[in-house]
Amino acid sequence: MPVEVQELPCREGHIGLLTLNSPDTLNALTEEMIIQAQEALDAWAEDDRICLVVLRGAGDRAFCAGGNIRTLYDALKGQGDAEAPARFFTREYRLDYSVHRFPKPVIGVAHGIVMGGGLGLLSACRYRLVTPDVTLAMPEISIGLFPDVGASWFLNRLPGRLGLFMGLTGARLNVSDALRVGLADLVIEPEQASALLSRLQDERWTGEAAADDNRLFRLLSQIEALDYRSLAAGHLEQHEQTIARLSAGDELPAVVDQLLSSRNEDPWWQACQQTLRQGSPVTAWLVWHQLQKGQQMSLKDIFRMELAMAQECTRRPDLVEGIRALLVDKDRSPVWSYPSVADVPEDVIERHFQPVWDDTDDPMGLD
Repeated sequence: MPVEVQELPCREGHIGLLTLNSPDTLNALTEEMIIQAQEALDAWAEDDRICLVVLRGAGDRAFCAGGNIRTLYDALKGQGDAEAPARFFTREYRLDYSVHRFPKPVIGVAHGIVMGGGLGLLSACRYRLVTPDVTLAMPEISIGLFPDVGASWFLNRLPGRLGLFMGLTGARLNVSDALRVGLADLVIEPEQASALLSRLQDERWTGEAAADDNRLFRLLSQIEALDYRSLAAGHLEQHEQTIARLSAGDELPAVVDQLLSSRNEDPWWQACQQTLRQGSPVTAWLVWHQLQKGQQMSLKDIFRMELAMAQECTRRPDLVEGIRALLVDKDRSPVWSYPSVADVPEDVIERHFQPVWDDTDDPMGLD
């Protein structure tokens, strides 16, 4: 099964354990995996025996590399199941929202690659534990999508316009960066991740969410902390002031020009510039507007906005072209619908933010 669903007995109560189990694809989410995870969460939310949930990924390389958009390529080209892309995004966003709003504590234990939909899942967890090898990113600009899965919420909560920078450049953050900006709560060694389940099973859980959350918080606080000086040096420690300065401004073309014209010999910085330079100009505008609009939105309305954006992306040529260039032909030379951010018409962007759904017609059925 691509999602392993287990219920682990404790001294009192049970733990729901969800393991993304497709290591050959870096646990990238398919529609089948999303359905299985949603069914388990829906059942556990109503099951008095289940007191908390642990979410993890199988294999050595990744917690989750995002959505398996390669599987949508044929449908986006007009072949196969034409409804698959819209259905995929609708179900993925509902799953993310379910984790955000889950009535019991959820622990995300992430290792290796945590990108796109993987970061969406981790960010939705009540407690976010990571191992030292973790790499976090929202690289959707490279495929003509946009930072989705609730990124309009969690990127907006990063300091110094870092959320905008991550969306524009696909910047890869390491474990020190993740801790620095609050995308992770605690670093544990891989062997500690295995031992954590046993430690949780030794507890008596009451089924009262507030009491169990308090007990869980104290338990996690007792985990022997790593010497953070042993972790890889963070990129943001060196660049965050530059990021804040260059990402400031009221006009996207000017911000893009500032970022691309900055001279720095750091390979990490140059990789960020290269991703922006080669990325979709339409995506850059979507990042710009989604973060501005998301500042005043509830989490529910953010997911509704992102679903409308995603569905418009499936109707336009850039997403299929981005997938082709990165994952099909792998030439990494996408031909975008517009050559630069300055060339993108305003009405093209505006179409991504319609319709405006509410509780009566929301296709995700969010509560």
